[in-house]
Amino acid sequence: IKKVLLEMEDQKNSYEQKAKESLQKVLEEKMNAEQQLQSTQRSLALAEQKCEEWRSQYEALKDDWRTLGTQHRELESQLHVLQSKLQGADSRDLQMNQALRLLENEHHELQAKIERLQGDRDLCSSDTQDLQGLLQNQSVQLQEQEKLLTKKGQQIYYRKF
Repeated sequence: IKKVLLEMEDQKNSYEQKAKESLQKVLEEKMNAEQQLQSTQRSLALAEQKCEEWRSQYEALKDDWRTLGTQHRELESQLHVLQSKLQGADSRDLQMNQALRLLENEHHELQAKIERLQGDRDLCSSDTQDLQGLLQNQSVQLQEQEKLLTKKGQQIYYRKF
């Protein structure tokens, strides 16, 4: 019996030792698990913080995107208005250029007409001078003929008497 008791005592000690080792191992695993849990919790807190920062940045970017979209639409609208004004200005410019060409052509025609009329005037002036000279000659001749006639008339008058 004693032997059995000793064996049982040894077994008990062996079981207690194994239980202590297992308990120690479990305690170490628990500590490791707690450390990992704390590490994971810190990582989760950091990840949540980063997530909140990114969410905030995302919302800010969404607002910026909306603002940029609105500005883009406004600028496109202004561009269309300016393009329309430019087309109107181009059309007016084309009309003005056509009117200018017509006026330039009319100016050239009038200039040519003025030159022709000046030539005609110069010709008429020359003809007028010629006619004036002729009239003066004829006037002188008439005066001379009148003098002659007056002399002849006086001579005839004197001869009668």
